[in-house]
Formats: sequence, structure tokens, C-alpha cells
Amino acid sequence: MNKHLAVLVAAWLVSAAAGAADLLSIYHDAAANDPQFASARASLDAGREKLPQGRAGLLPAVGLNANTTWNDEDYALRPAGHLAKRYNSNGWTVQLTQPLFRWQNWVAYTQSELAVAQAEAQFAQARQDLVLRVTQAYFDVLAAQEALATAQAQKAAISEQLEAAKRNFEVGTATITDTHEAQARHDLAEAQEIAAQSDLEVKRQALRSLIGKETEGLKNLKSGVGLSTPQPNQINPWVEQAETASPGVLVAQAGLEIAQREIERQRAGHLPTLDLVATRSHNAVNDGPFFGGYVADNRTVGLQLSVPLFAGGYTVSKGREAVALKEKAAADLENARRQAALAARQTYLGVTSGLAQVKALEAAYASSQSSLDSNKLGYEVGVRINIDVLNAQSQLYDTRQKLVRARLDTLLALLRLKAAAGSLGEEDLVAINALLE
Repeated sequence: MNKHLAVLVAAWLVSAAAGAADLLSIYHDAAANDPQFASARASLDAGREKLPQGRAGLLPAVGLNANTTWNDEDYALRPAGHLAKRYNSNGWTVQLTQPLFRWQNWVAYTQSELAVAQAEAQFAQARQDLVLRVTQAYFDVLAAQEALATAQAQKAAISEQLEAAKRNFEVGTATITDTHEAQARHDLAEAQEIAAQSDLEVKRQALRSLIGKETEGLKNLKSGVGLSTPQPNQINPWVEQAETASPGVLVAQAGLEIAQREIERQRAGHLPTLDLVATRSHNAVNDGPFFGGYVADNRTVGLQLSVPLFAGGYTVSKGREAVALKEKAAADLENARRQAALAARQTYLGVTSGLAQVKALEAAYASSQSSLDSNKLGYEVGVRINIDVLNAQSQLYDTRQKLVRARLDTLLALLRLKAAAGSLGEEDLVAINALLE
């Protein structure tokens, strides 16, 4: 590694070492503070309530009605006479209704079980999305830090080359052109450093929006870390798993099953219903207009049959609507499977091409370092000019930055591959965390 780049990168690591956070701690902070994930968690809690709601249609319902009335009555009696009476009448009724045969309620209960499974799949999808968003934001900060360190190292190296060009011009061993070229590169390096500082601040704020607080520093990838190939190292198993286990596919699968049962539920609107009904009532008239009032207590137990005959075509229309929505859900499921397969293929190719790119850039970095050393030596003995050294420096720093970015992108592509297959979890972050220093 070039000595200027090595010094500045080391400075980054030392300054951040005391309070540096790692990827796993950032993920835990995001899981606790990210509003988007909090929304998904609340949505899961709401979805789980579908089960007791569906079960309620199979359980008895108990209701209480009560009344009290103040009566003021006047009676005209024939052939002559008048009667006025004020009195109170009151009563209450408790009724228990136990469904015995309501097929639509039973179907709704099975739908509620599927709705809970769908909510669980949606939350799993949100958790995977959180892992990817956190990793993306974390790696963006690392890449921005690398870009800034590279810009500062390049500026320092160009400053040395500029001073050397000025000295050589003063003693007559170089032309003013070398000085102008070095000065132009130095000005460009300053502009690149300013842009890198701004980009780093933007990336830090993006990470802050996930975890809700500032971070003192982040742990970096270990120098020269090796990246492993995906297991299995074949594309077809990943595609097959994605088509069956991807959270998006599971959500769509549950949606199709719910839609299929909705057809049955709507058709059950043509079926009779049978309920067990039990009542207990108490009615009283205190000091009534005749016979001084009364008290009546009643108890009843019976069966209540209801047979739908005609509802203006509403039930038939709801059935046709359910069939159409089932066709839509089937199309959504097919689309989810295709999208999952496409994502698995794209991310697998992204991982394999990323690994190849990392290997090529590692070789290019070693070659760029050798080229810079050779050009510096050639400049000292007069067989190379200043622009050759500047170009070699620029190539070295550019290659270094691309190598770091390629390693980060390849790790992220591996996480995206596992997400497409529905197998991404916190343990994958633990594995990446082990690659940090």
C-alpha cells in the first residue's frame, strides 16, 4: 500500500477505534428505533388479532338489554269518570346465541389462520428488508470514508510531487510544465476531498435516520479479507428455493388461499343457518293502572333456523366478485414467483461477478503499486516525467477505492441472494461482523 494512503487509513481506524460500532450493534439499534420496522411490527400485532376475531364467529354471544320507563296516563271512563295514573315499568333480558351451523363463520375462521400466516410472512419480509437497509447504509459509510481517506492521501502525495517539481525547476532539471501539471492535479484533489467530505456526511445522516442517533465511528473491513462463494455454488438451487420460500411468494400464497376460501364463504350465503338461543327476562310494572302492577320472569331455550331466499342478487354478485379476486390472487402469486426467481438469478450473478471483480482488482492494485514505484524511480533518474508519476498515483488510488467498493458490494449481493431465497437472518450479519476489525 502507498505510504500516504496507509498512514491516512490507519489514522481513520485509530481515531474511531475507541467508540466504533460494528454492523451487528447498528442492526440492533435499527431494530429498536427504525420507524419503518416499528410500523411492520405493529402491523404484525394487528394481523395476529385476525385469529381471535375469526374464532369469535364460532363461540357463543351473550347480550343484555334493560329498560325503565316512567308512565303518566289519563283514562276517560264511560259513562262518566276519569282515571289518572303514574307508574314505572322496567325489565331486562339476557340472551345467549350459540351458532350451530353457520358455514360462512367456519370458513372465516380458516381465513383468519391464513391471515396470521400472511402477516408473519410480511413481517419476515420487513425484517429481511431491515437487514439489507442497515447493511447498505453501513457499507455506504465505509465506502465514503474510504473515498475521503483516498482523496486525502492522493492530495498529500500530489503535494509532495508538486514540491519536487518546484525544486527540480529551480535547479534546472525540470520544466515549468511539470509544476503546472502537479498544481492542476493538486487543485483537482482538493475539489475531490471536499466532495468526499460532503458525501460522507450525507451517508452518515442516512445511517442516523435508521438508528435514530449519531455514531462515533464504524468498524471497517479487515485488510485483504477473503470472500467466500455462495453455498450451494450453483444458480438453480437458489432459484428453486426462491420460488417456494421467498417472503414475497409466501405472502402471495397465503393471499391466494384466502381468496379461494372467500369464494366458499360467499357461496355459504345461500345456506341456512341454525342457532341455539337461550333467554332469561324479567319485566315489572309497579303500581300499574289496573290490578296494582305485576312481575313476569321468563326463561326460554330453543333453536332458530334462518333460510335465505332472495337478497336482490347481492349474494350472487359477491360470489362472482370473489371468483374474480381469486384469479387476481393467482396472477399475483405467479408474478411473485417469477420476480423471486429473477431476483435470485440476478443476485447470484452479482455475487459471482463481484468475486471475480475483487480478484481482478486485487491483481490490478498490486500492479498499480509496482507501476507507481517504477515511475517514481524513473522520474528520479530522468527517464520519466512528472505526469507519468501523477497518472500512476491516480491509477493506484482509483484502483484501491474500486477494490474496497467491490468487496462491500459483493458482501451486500450475498445478503440479497439469501433474501431472495428467504433464508436471510441475523446469523448472516454475525458472519459479516466477523470480517470487521
